[in-house]
Amino acid sequence: MNVYDFDNTIYDGDCSIDFFLFCLKKHPQVVVYLPSQIFALIKYKLCIFSKLKFKEEFFSFLQSLNLPENDVKTFWNTNQYKIKSWYLNQKKDDDLIISASPDFLLNEICNRMNISNLIASEVDIKTGKFKSNNCYGREKRRRFEEKYPDDIIDKFYSDSESDHYLAHIAVKAFIVKGNNIEDWDDRRKLNNGD
Repeated sequence: MNVYDFDNTIYDGDCSIDFFLFCLKKHPQVVVYLPSQIFALIKYKLCIFSKLKFKEEFFSFLQSLNLPENDVKTFWNTNQYKIKSWYLNQKKDDDLIISASPDFLLNEICNRMNISNLIASEVDIKTGKFKSNNCYGREKRRRFEEKYPDDIIDKFYSDSESDHYLAHIAVKAFIVKGNNIEDWDDRRKLNNGD
């Protein structure tokens, strides 16, 4: 099984930020959430808020959308082109996408790409509240091992050192910077996967 992080790995950018900006343009009332989002970011940077609490505050703007499911579809109509061509050229239907981004955003694009294996943060599309732990760092590995206990990661791709937990258990791991793909082996020697 080949496993891929999503944001800044196979997608050029951060889809959560892109979706917020898309909604801000389409629904100007979303701007009222900006001060609380900025305040939450400051609290997160000062270690007052957890990453999960910050992300819940960030996604609280979903409460102002009448039909967020339609906004997700329209968003991908205009942003699907940001899936990187190197990934599309090697994509397999049994690939696994694993991401801290919300499932409500990634379900749509995975369906469009005919990918049925997805692990993502479970977020209520109406409220922005998390229904699971943030799928980040060690949590990605825990959820992979829980959902696919007998599977082996043949190749793993990510842009982030925080994914060393999965890189450590992959047969081969790669770090992605833009469209450059480099062997992760040197980095993996520095991390024992704990």
